[in-house]
Amino acid sequence: MSLNQIERAQGLRIRSTQDFAGGLFMILLAIGAYVFSWELPAGTLRQLGPGMLPKAFAAICGLLGLMLSLSALRYHGEKLTGWSWKGIFFALGGACLFGLTIRGFEFGPIRVPALGLMVAGPLLIFFSGLAADDRKLPELLIFAVAMSAGCILLFKYALSLPIPLAPWLLGI
Repeated sequence: MSLNQIERAQGLRIRSTQDFAGGLFMILLAIGAYVFSWELPAGTLRQLGPGMLPKAFAAICGLLGLMLSLSALRYHGEKLTGWSWKGIFFALGGACLFGLTIRGFEFGPIRVPALGLMVAGPLLIFFSGLAADDRKLPELLIFAVAMSAGCILLFKYALSLPIPLAPWLLGI
């Protein structure tokens, strides 16, 4: 028996569980994006509506997820392994920390003042960078400060977005 006959005899089976699971996750993400943007008008190509981008994202994400899942049936790949919980904790934690500190919040007796982009930016980058195994703290600190300076120049001055810089220090 040749290799092609053996593969045909085995039929459809998952050869890459990691790709298959990733494709299914992308399809679920696309369904969620489409459901949440269902009531937003898409508009036309001449005059885009607020639902055009989320619906286009959902369609593209779903199509790519379907292609990834189907390729997992044909090509051999990695097996699905455990997750790096440290990476998830630091990456999502950094995003949450940024959201809570850039404009501040108050929840019962807990009050965090608005720290602005000057503090929340490096905090986000530094905290998220702790997820990497090969990190060096001095390099991470320099990177956090440099990236935050670039974000301040881009978002505050080049794009003129109303993002607070340092309301606790400069009042802006």
